[in-house]
Amino acid sequence: MCGIAGYLGIPLSEEERIPFLHRMCDAIVHRGPDDDGYFTDGSAGLGMRRLSIIDLSTGHQPMTSEDGSKQIVFNGEVYNYRDLRPRLQAQGHSFRTQSDTEVILRQYEQDGPECVHKFNGMFAIAIWDAKNKNLFLARDRMGVKPLYYYWDGRTFLFASEIKALLATGLVPREVNEQALWDYLTFRYVPQPQSIWKNVYKLPPGHTLTVNIRNPELHPVRYWDIPYTDQIKGRSEAQLLSEFEELFIDAVRLRLIADVPVGILLSGGLDSSAVAAALGELHNAQLNSFSVAFEDSPDINELPYARQVAQHVGLTHHEVVIGEKEFLDFLPRFTRFADEPLADLASIPLYYVSQLARTKIKVALSGEGSDEILGGYNLDVYVRQWDQTRLWQKLPARFRENIAPKLAQWLGSQWEERLALANVPRDLQLLPARANMTDHLTSEAKHILFRHNGDCRDSFDIVRAELGRVPSTDPLHQLLYVFSQSWLVEDLLMKADKMSMANSIELRTPFLDYRLVEWAAHAPSKIKIGRNANGQYETKRILRQFARKRLPKEIIERPKLGFPVPLYDWLSTRLKAWTFDLLAAPDAMIYRWLDPAAVRAELVAGTQPDAGILDRHRLWDLLILEVWSREWQPA
Repeated sequence: MCGIAGYLGIPLSEEERIPFLHRMCDAIVHRGPDDDGYFTDGSAGLGMRRLSIIDLSTGHQPMTSEDGSKQIVFNGEVYNYRDLRPRLQAQGHSFRTQSDTEVILRQYEQDGPECVHKFNGMFAIAIWDAKNKNLFLARDRMGVKPLYYYWDGRTFLFASEIKALLATGLVPREVNEQALWDYLTFRYVPQPQSIWKNVYKLPPGHTLTVNIRNPELHPVRYWDIPYTDQIKGRSEAQLLSEFEELFIDAVRLRLIADVPVGILLSGGLDSSAVAAALGELHNAQLNSFSVAFEDSPDINELPYARQVAQHVGLTHHEVVIGEKEFLDFLPRFTRFADEPLADLASIPLYYVSQLARTKIKVALSGEGSDEILGGYNLDVYVRQWDQTRLWQKLPARFRENIAPKLAQWLGSQWEERLALANVPRDLQLLPARANMTDHLTSEAKHILFRHNGDCRDSFDIVRAELGRVPSTDPLHQLLYVFSQSWLVEDLLMKADKMSMANSIELRTPFLDYRLVEWAAHAPSKIKIGRNANGQYETKRILRQFARKRLPKEIIERPKLGFPVPLYDWLSTRLKAWTFDLLAAPDAMIYRWLDPAAVRAELVAGTQPDAGILDRHRLWDLLILEVWSREWQPA
């Protein structure tokens, strides 16, 4: 696990090259406090900061190919490297280390850019090929590890975090107003854009080859979630057996490390299922870690986490934070996050990672389960879709002629319901329903922004994602879209940034690509459908796995999802702080946003009876202001 950085084609003298890379890597020292390394030649430079996890003694980077023509820096883990190594040896490759980094480099020597198809892991890879003057970049299939690059037509830089790019002094701090526009709808900046002009994210499942002789950049997709119903004719018992085998093996692979491993345990179904798998795989007692807010008993999940830890046999640790810790960390949060990210759960995630770092260097977590197996409250949607399917089986004459007359008699609400029920259940027709967040419409943003004439509708991103799904099943369409931006740019981004801020490597078994592909091929009913009692149930296959291994209370309790009491504070103890930030005449967000429109959002979001959407919008603006003060855009 590392932070990586580098450049291509920048005219630096020999004396300037290493200090240039030092500036980039010093900005991300938290990602790798154990070691650093650098390589330069006349065309390219690579740098890294290492968090030693595997092959502690000989895994130093950059690493060189057998003929000396290629150099690699790598962030992440390739879990199946021990399986790949003997195959490469049989093909004539020799090894000097026991690291996964060397396996990646040898596989690249063998297969070129197609090597990525062999890797099961989370990774951001950079390989410099001096013979061909190519810089090869790759990001893992699901986007667990971030990878950014800067390109203005002349200058190319890449890094694990944007702050390393800014540290060069070559990246102007000019805000990308389309990214800002999208942020205020989604609460995160969707890929491939970033908050800064000419800074991009390499999307998940993509490679990018940059040639010094050809400045055109064309990221290439090498993998996508294959939502096609291919698993047919299997009983639910067979499907459960397949899931158990894949999931437990995914957890097993993520235990591979030469340092202590533990688990972030919320007491919810997802992390508890990972804990249950750990209990089957590991004889030694592992550590678990949880966080809660003081004076918030209604959202305190610690009793559930303790129950799971005791049931599985984990040594459990807890941290409790309050308003002071939350507010004190906000500026540093926006520094670590790089971009505006208005996910409240980021702050408790930082503190529980800080606690975990006292005992371990690797932590497992439950991210991705809801997006892969159908979680949240999506059972409500599936029930509606099933009802619609039944309605649409009725004779067309009845639906088109008789039912509307009845609806007129019953009232306008029924007219709207019937009109909607006659629309096929294809989310490509209703893209706004296919995204987790929708805080501001384009119409509302036209009021809020000072200038926005060139900004496209944010939901064009969702429409494009829906257009790539090879399935008309609305659940599969929904989960695909959730996995493209919400999962990557919110959940995984905060997980990476908050864990790495504490030099903790976070591993996500639910995002093992084999499990993701299996779930994509599996019928929708094993994700969300009726259980034995006829009730609609989310993540059905995971609940069946858990029923053999966990207490009933854990399986049946409602999902809270790292709850944070801040929204309740906005109209009480934090109201003055909120006005101090956003009502100040020199508030930085006024350079983009209309002061009167911001004040209207401020007043609406601090009312005692404010709706959840008003509070979402207010928090988005607060984070944007804190971020602006921290990063000082031009």
